[in-house]
Amino acid sequence: MNTAIIKPQWSPVTIALMVLGFVIFWPLGLAMLGYILWGEKFGGSAEKAQAYWNKGMSFMRSNSKPSGFGGAYASSGNAAFDEYRSEQLRRLEEERARLDAEIDAFHEYMANLRKAKDREEFDRFMSERRGNRQGYGEADRNSWDNQNT
Repeated sequence: MNTAIIKPQWSPVTIALMVLGFVIFWPLGLAMLGYILWGEKFGGSAEKAQAYWNKGMSFMRSNSKPSGFGGAYASSGNAAFDEYRSEQLRRLEEERARLDAEIDAFHEYMANLRKAKDREEFDRFMSERRGNRQGYGEADRNSWDNQNT
């Protein structure tokens, strides 16, 4: 028996409430949409909703796999294979750490190259600027001296 005032179905009332929810504050409209789509699965009671949530969470936990190489894997039941697997994972982790160190060294090398190139361009700019200033400075000084004598 479902005694809910607003039934989780596509009706003019639920559609109007959903649109009104989106207009007022979008999460309200989204919550109403969720209620319309999945409200029947919850059955209108807190116990059924909790059971549905627990069922979904247990499914996710049973299907999750550890991320990365350092995760804790379940035993295969064969000690030799488990030892081999842990050794290979350790070797891969060492290789990954070595590659990360090489990446860092390469980034540092590229940063040094960029700094050297920037320094060279700046020095070239300053020498050209000094050369232009000296040329203008001499001409300006000569014209100033000629005007004032």
